[in-house]
Amino acid sequence: MSWVIHVPATTANLGAGFDSIGVALNLYLTLEVAPSDEWEFIALTEEVKALPTDKQNLIYKIGRKVAKKFGYQSLPPSTVRLTSHIPLARGLGSSATAIIAGIELADVLLELNLSKSEKLEIATAIEGHPDNVAPSLLGGCVIGHYDQQLDWIQIPINDLIFLAIIPPYELKTTQARAVLPKSFSYQESVQASAVANVSTAAICQGDWDLLGKMMKKDHFHQSYRKKLIPHYDEVTQLVEKDVYGTFLSGAGPTMITLTTKAVVDRQLDNWKKTYPNFQWLALEVDNQGVVTKVN
Repeated sequence: MSWVIHVPATTANLGAGFDSIGVALNLYLTLEVAPSDEWEFIALTEEVKALPTDKQNLIYKIGRKVAKKFGYQSLPPSTVRLTSHIPLARGLGSSATAIIAGIELADVLLELNLSKSEKLEIATAIEGHPDNVAPSLLGGCVIGHYDQQLDWIQIPINDLIFLAIIPPYELKTTQARAVLPKSFSYQESVQASAVANVSTAAICQGDWDLLGKMMKKDHFHQSYRKKLIPHYDEVTQLVEKDVYGTFLSGAGPTMITLTTKAVVDRQLDNWKKTYPNFQWLALEVDNQGVVTKVN
């Protein structure tokens, strides 16, 4: 028996939803899994060619961790053919997709029959927060809180374009976290919390204008991290008259602007001409999450 596993990319934070809000996007990591005599990962696209081809691959490591959790010492050897169009270290959840892929891999190979809630608990414990792994698993927008126990809600999003503006360089999460403040004053915390609360309400009501307004007011990370990203202010100014709002995707350096298909059709070519070295991807929300099929 063989399987195909599709795992969607994600964008996290959406401004003030730091480590707690994420959205699944229709950009995928795909695994074609077949029994074999030994473990081998075969890269079919450039995005995954630098990854280990043996048991050092993160997907295998996650799968083995899940196996041990349920009393298994190993995973049945398999050949895994990898296809991905998710750029690495760009703030689009590439590591989270690997975590979800590893959990799915263990689930099918060992016939664990894990529920989505069980998978999400495992993934969040590994990642430390739910903002990327939750939407990658569940689809849509997921708002979650984790403090050894996980609470979350899922909200489908339709008819909204997440235009990813991807610079031609990486930004490591460790570097992006290093520039964040160690603490806030009580007054700053109240302001930051208020912005996050209104942002969440705007998502729930589909009020994208209000969400865009709140994105500009984020206290948690964007004002610190944008200093690491050349052209951040220039790019946001370029698009702002035609979009709901722009935010830093995860730890960056990808910027995502919320807009409509009509705006993309009208303006995208002009924006590309201004920043031709950037990759511009008009993405939609994946409301389904990870999908595993018997091949």
